[in-house]
Amino acid sequence: MANDTQNDRDGSDGKSGNPLSNDAALSARLGRLDQRLSTLKAGHKAETDDAERQDNNATARASALARGFRLSSELVAGVVVGAAIGWGIDYAFSTSPWGLIVFFLLGFAAGVINLMRAAGVVSDVHERLKDPDRDQ
Repeated sequence: MANDTQNDRDGSDGKSGNPLSNDAALSARLGRLDQRLSTLKAGHKAETDDAERQDNNATARASALARGFRLSSELVAGVVVGAAIGWGIDYAFSTSPWGLIVFFLLGFAAGVINLMRAAGVVSDVHERLKDPDRDQ
């Protein structure tokens, strides 16, 4: 123990008496430690990047699924509402099956238009009325 404190004070290893060899050994050990830390940091960064990429992929898939459900519900809602109105007209006025057929087709057309608006293919009517020069 006393020899260790003596070595620390004079910078020698106690055997060779050369302080440069001790510094060289320390530099070599520090270099190896730096390399190992760099390797570990690169591995950790790759794992973190993979985890973030997987989170982004999961979010994108969930968002696409939600958009698909919204678009399909737009179409189905138009058809169901049109068929319900047609059935109601047939029931009230005894015009079976013409009210159902006509309003089913109208509901389908309305569903397709709503689907295209929700998908962004066709601009909303209110947007076109606000800026009539936009289409020209």
